[in-house]
Amino acid sequence: MRVTLDYNKFNAMMNNVIGYSTGFLDGINQGKTIFLKNLADGTIETLRRYIDANARMNPDALHHVYEWYRVGNADARLFNINSVVRGTGISINSTFRQSSSISRDSKEPFYNKARIMEKGIPITIKPKESSVLVFEESGETVFTKNEIVINNPGGNKVRGSFEKVIDQFFTIYFSQAFLKSCGIMDYLENPRAYKDNFAVGAKTGSSAGKSTGYKWIINAKVEVE
Repeated sequence: MRVTLDYNKFNAMMNNVIGYSTGFLDGINQGKTIFLKNLADGTIETLRRYIDANARMNPDALHHVYEWYRVGNADARLFNINSVVRGTGISINSTFRQSSSISRDSKEPFYNKARIMEKGIPITIKPKESSVLVFEESGETVFTKNEIVINNPGGNKVRGSFEKVIDQFFTIYFSQAFLKSCGIMDYLENPRAYKDNFAVGAKTGSSAGKSTGYKWIINAKVEVE
């Protein structure tokens, strides 16, 4: 029995397979920024909804980051959440918006209420249109000519609660639930595109690998329920 091996043909195929594999990784690297942007967008939208849900369950702690009497309503949020995608990963930042609604106890908006209550910044209330302040306290009407200093607007339940719920999202929910529920982990753990295009890659090499890797990574969708 005699077996003849076409070494040149075999060697060419192996070079193409190696080129396809390395090209696949190169394609992933080229599309990484788009992938991270998709992941960031999905994460931010989920985080917004996570905060809304927590606010509806615990309005005493998170009412300050919404317009008056609209706690947990997406249209009444007093916070912005944005992302910056860099080569090494994603940076997510939050800022507060100005309030435009008016509480029942006031005649004008509490413009910085989200930031002031979150940080527990003391505020001073002074008479504006008259020499006397009039307000309700414990069911009684109080009249005073003195300034009123509120050392911890919103109280201890409010102070730092927005930062706390964001911290909970990333330390617990993000890794234990979000990455799985949004489908991204299953997608990344099963690179079917690599397998499906392997035969082509064994013939054409690096170019097929780059194209396959790039398309695969940018098509990694984050499903937000």
